[in-house]
Amino acid sequence: MATPEEPLLVPHPDGERLQKVMARMGVGSRRLNENLIAEERVKVNGQTAVLGARVRPGVDEIEVDGIVLSSMPGITTYLLNKPKGVITTASDPQGRPTVLEIVPDEPRVFPVGRLDQDTEGLLLLSNDGELAHRLTHPSFGVEKEYLVHVRGEPSRSALRTLREGVELEDGMTLPAQAATLGANTIRLTIHEGRNRQVRRMCETIGHPVLRLVRTRIGPIADTRLKPGEWREISTQELLELQRAVEPR
Repeated sequence: MATPEEPLLVPHPDGERLQKVMARMGVGSRRLNENLIAEERVKVNGQTAVLGARVRPGVDEIEVDGIVLSSMPGITTYLLNKPKGVITTASDPQGRPTVLEIVPDEPRVFPVGRLDQDTEGLLLLSNDGELAHRLTHPSFGVEKEYLVHVRGEPSRSALRTLREGVELEDGMTLPAQAATLGANTIRLTIHEGRNRQVRRMCETIGHPVLRLVRTRIGPIADTRLKPGEWREISTQELLELQRAVEPR
């Protein structure tokens, strides 16, 4: 016996247009939300939504790509542009400044991965343990992009080594993306998160790092965020992160 198809959501006469409510929740523009609905990627109370659907904010449960929007207020994820000299731990016995001293005390969040004390750039802090695990585990292959200022001018051979993999004391690195942006600047994209990995890779090819800045985590980048500044990521960015860590 054939299984009946999932019913489509019947518009609620007393509600607001679904795409308008989604826009207010930060998913995206109304036009983008209309596309998401048309692609049947939106559900309300477990039913697939259709264009023209109306919902009751605070009553109906809306989900996009399996992510329930109404549950998101309990999850907090910050994007921080970490300055040099700040360490990525909850506390430090030596009294050095930590990333948790920059963001609000409540709700409690934790760094997603690590940047060493001298490395600058983008860092996520979150209380979403599952998201943090997927962003940092190499099996999910989330890209991290860096601008690397090095001593000397890397040759084509050196760049090829970065791309193909570098033999470190803890094993060969995975293939990376590497391109020069100037005489001594490399844009390097990796999928792992080993301790001081970028610095060790560049030192191995004979070009020690002078300055290291992380510029992108998966789909998340923000050139307007100054060192020491932070912001909460938007609902749309959270959806993009969730898509980036879906099992392949």
